[in-house]
Amino acid sequence: MPHTVTLLPSNHTFIIEHGENLLQGALRNGIPFPYGCRDGACGTCKGKVLSGQIDRGQYSARALSEQEVAQGLALFCQTLALSDLVLEVHEVGDVVGIPIRRLPAKVDSITRASHDVMRVKLLLPTNQRLRFLAGQYIDFLLKNGERRSYSIANAPHDDEFIELHIRKVAAGTFSDFVFNELQEKAILRIEGPHGSFFLRADSPRPIILMAGGTGFAPVKSLVEEAFYRGLSRPIFFYWGVRSRRDIYSDLPQQWAQRENFHYIPVLSEPLPEDQWQGRTGLVHEAILEDFADLSGYDVYACGSPAMVYAGRDAFLLKGLNADNCYSDAFEFQHPAGATPQK
Repeated sequence: MPHTVTLLPSNHTFIIEHGENLLQGALRNGIPFPYGCRDGACGTCKGKVLSGQIDRGQYSARALSEQEVAQGLALFCQTLALSDLVLEVHEVGDVVGIPIRRLPAKVDSITRASHDVMRVKLLLPTNQRLRFLAGQYIDFLLKNGERRSYSIANAPHDDEFIELHIRKVAAGTFSDFVFNELQEKAILRIEGPHGSFFLRADSPRPIILMAGGTGFAPVKSLVEEAFYRGLSRPIFFYWGVRSRRDIYSDLPQQWAQRENFHYIPVLSEPLPEDQWQGRTGLVHEAILEDFADLSGYDVYACGSPAMVYAGRDAFLLKGLNADNCYSDAFEFQHPAGATPQK
């Protein structure tokens, strides 16, 4: 049975169909809910149920605590409506008018960026371009109905190709396919853009970027877009990896030639042969060491869930406004139909 969903503070309404979760219904009606993994794991789509009956579905306790449930919060990517609802949600105005599309994409090039990262460039059909915001991601649509999600590494203004950084994952069927079987000129099906992790270019606040591993991919898009727009506010990029060989791009060193860009690589497990003289330890702890008060900053965090969640919790204790903390946690669960594997 369809139900009516009313949103505050916008007063927008839409009809949710039977079997749809709230996020699916909102996106189908062109209403820009914030979201990330769509799998109940990242917490980006969290909002408050002000009235009505719901089924919260399955979700990670890291993304939605018992205390938050008691306060009426829910993850809209998992929540089903059992009656008409009134929700409190901050819609993402920047993505209005950017359609989610399904397109064939031809593999233009595959190059090895490091021992466990492959750089893949996709070419869309002639006269087709994918509109997206810096930091968003696409899904590969697999024949078995599953999806694999990867962040777009190029900036929106540089859209001749879609660039992806694909890390080899243990027991990862799709990453094994990319590393061992995928050939140039192969045709894949994609859907996107997705996600509400993107550059807030109009903010006046300095930017702190925290990435782990291939979290560098959306950072690359964000930084190149910031430079293209001429943003002059300070940008601090902390890239956390295990050892020196995991830093698979020298672009950050080039960016650091700019006066407003600061690059801090952090190795958690440097090898003796690295002869590393730089920062070591956990990447979010390096940020905490450098910034006593984060209340005046925008923070973008992308990478493993453990890194993203630890950083977010610690940064909030250092004064970061939750509304100025943007995250994209690269989940590796593989349930059918929703498989973030970035």
